[in-house]
Amino acid sequence: MTTESHNIIAAHFTESIRTAEASATALADAADAAGNALVRAVLGGRKILCFGNGGSATQASHMAGELIGRFKETRRPYAAIALGGDIGSVTCIANDFGYGALFERQIEGLASRGDVAIGLSTSGTSENVVRGLAMARLKGAVTIAMTGERGVVEGTVDHILAVPSNVTAHIQEVHLMLLHAWCVEIDAQVLGRH
Repeated sequence: MTTESHNIIAAHFTESIRTAEASATALADAADAAGNALVRAVLGGRKILCFGNGGSATQASHMAGELIGRFKETRRPYAAIALGGDIGSVTCIANDFGYGALFERQIEGLASRGDVAIGLSTSGTSENVVRGLAMARLKGAVTIAMTGERGVVEGTVDHILAVPSNVTAHIQEVHLMLLHAWCVEIDAQVLGRH
């Protein structure tokens, strides 16, 4: 490894750590409130609906997998769906209604009062994520937006986790830490292990 590549990697880690530390302070209350909403939903037998585009879609899928599968230990599955994972629905909706309707249409069909919708958009401006969150609120679901420092440009949500960064990679790194922290919290509360 060259000195230059070592410096690039070290710089990335350093900035990632700075972003994570700033987020731990800035997002503590919002993360706690959103985590409590997720716990209430799971305890109430409600669904967690996760969605985003690109890297955020894979994080949404990762979260759903941790909930319906397992995180650290085997326990009952929690109802969780990643809305980007069904290629038939994704291509049908995109073709017939446009890509902007991708999550809105699925939320309209799947969400119920008391469910939780987690929309991930590092920019906060992804039309399909914003529209999906708006529909979730209309359906009576609790809404959580995970974004970068710009927050959600349009619409309103119940909980916003705006990572204090405009670097997509660092925003996504913090999003993953938040998703994992919520998994820890859900399991601790549901399994009664505080």
